[in-house]
Formats: sequence, C-alpha cells, structure tokens
Amino acid sequence: MIETAIDIAKEAGAFLRENVGKIREVHEKAGLPTNLVTNVDKQSEAMIIERICARYPGHQVLAEEGGGRETSSPFKWIIDPLDGTTNYTHGFPVFSVSIAVEHEGEVIAGVVYDPNLDELFTAEKGKGAFLNGKRLRVTGVSDLARSLLATGFPYNVRENPDHCIEHFIDFLKEAQAVRRLGSAALDLAYVAAGRLDGFWEVNLNPWDMAAAALCVAEAGGRLTDFAGEQFSIYRRQVVSSNALIHEEMLCVLRRVTDREVSD
Repeated sequence: MIETAIDIAKEAGAFLRENVGKIREVHEKAGLPTNLVTNVDKQSEAMIIERICARYPGHQVLAEEGGGRETSSPFKWIIDPLDGTTNYTHGFPVFSVSIAVEHEGEVIAGVVYDPNLDELFTAEKGKGAFLNGKRLRVTGVSDLARSLLATGFPYNVRENPDHCIEHFIDFLKEAQAVRRLGSAALDLAYVAAGRLDGFWEVNLNPWDMAAAALCVAEAGGRLTDFAGEQFSIYRRQVVSSNALIHEEMLCVLRRVTDREVSD
C-alpha cells in the first residue's frame, strides 16, 4: 500500500504543479474567505480516490472534499488532495499532497509529497521515516530558546479558537523564531526531517495530520495535544516536537490558562 500511495501522490503532485495559475473556480467553504476550495482540489481528490478504489475496491476512504466512502473494511485511506489551498490560489509554492493508510484505527503508512521541491516524505509503522529514500531523524536541540518552530492559523482565526493568537505571541517571545508556512502536512514533515524543532496548531483535521504525524513519530519525535495527552488525528490539537523541547512547549501553551486563573 505504501508503494501505491507513493505512485498516486506523485501523480497528484504533478497535476497540481501543472495547474498552478490555471484555476477556473474558487469557492469559499461555509462562506469564509479564509477557507477556500478550487476545482483543482476537487479534481486531484477525484483522481486519487479513483486510483485507490481501482486497486483496493473494498477499502474505506476519508477525504477533505467529501469524496470518501465508508465500508466494513478495517483499512481506511485518509487523503488531503491539496494541503495549502490558499497558497496555491496565490501561486505561493508551498503546498503538498498527503495520503495515509489507517488499519483498525491506527495509521500504518503515510506519504507527503511536495511537488515544488520534488520531495517525498514517507513512513511506515515501525519501519522509520524517509525523505527521498534517506532516513529521517528529528533534531537534537534541547532548548526552546534555540528552537525554530512553526504554526498555522485556523480558518476561523478571527474567532481566536483555543487562544491561538495568544499562543503565537507567547511562542514568539520564547523561541528562536516562528514560521508560518501554510501547509500543516509540510510543517509536520519538516519536524520529522529536522528542519523544524517543533510545531503546534489548533482546529486541524485528520487529513491534515495523518501521514506527516506518522513521519514525526517514526523519526523519533513526540506528538500530544496541548495538555500533553495522547495524540490522535481525530482530535483538533497537535503539539509536535523533537521530544527534547516538548515539555517547554507545553509550558508555554499553559500560560493562557495560568493567566486566566491569576486574573
């Protein structure tokens, strides 16, 4: 299945790259100008699902744009056909394709493909994580003040869910630097690759995290929710790190609650 995911992700990535600047339709989900979907998202998803169903006709599919299906199979494919749609609509070259395979509730394989850099991040449960065939390992940075972090903002950032704005400000004051790329799948993959020391975000969906989170875990990283509890792709929060700075990150995330208590 990992080879199937790789082949499909590369095909979808090539399609995305070829259609940059050729978008015919852009729609706002739920009337939010910050939450976009294009004809390219939908075409990419349809192609991915068609390829999966041709190979594994009985498997379940969970896809961002609603093209999935439920079956009795213990296998589920989790798809983001274009992670970074806002970037894509502006011609900003940071976006990816994410495909994961879940078996009985556990992600066992994941692929994130960046067609702009031709970078393929892959992971299989218990077999390690790789970038273009080279094994990945998280960084050895042990001090948050010397750490490069990334985050993202949810589509409803103006409502400030989970105090995401305050968390961003708090991390700005503590980390070496904070980046905001616009593709959660790539953010997580970069933690696995040692390009980032940590990443946090709220209001994510399973397709945003499934494949890349496995890469982080297989590269020796740590993933939890904001409270430090067990990570799940079906929860809306993620804190991802090289494990060494994880407790410091959780302490920063607790500051909002601490301030509320003191007030």
